Amino acid sequence: MHGSRLGSLVIDCQTDDLAAAAEFWAQALGYEVGDATGPYVDLVGPDGEVKVLVQKVEHEARVHLDIETDDQEAEASRLEALGAKR
Repeated sequence: MHGSRLGSLVIDCQTDDLAAAAEFWAQALGYEVGDATGPYVDLVGPDGEVKVLVQKVEHEARVHLDIETDDQEAEASRLEALGAKR
């Protein structure tokens, strides 16, 4: 069977100032602002906790989970069997 796990929690921010949004969320969560790559900024928290990213987006702000898997099709099929829509 393939393996899957929660990869990261992504905080989508509709903003023109991603650095300020990342600083806000870092302070709100007690994390540090990490590296910025494109539309993403890593937030650095305690070891062993899920990875948190702040992402600049054009749509309304929201939070989403990224699931990592070694077999994307098998994972999509598994989740659809649980009732997810593709």
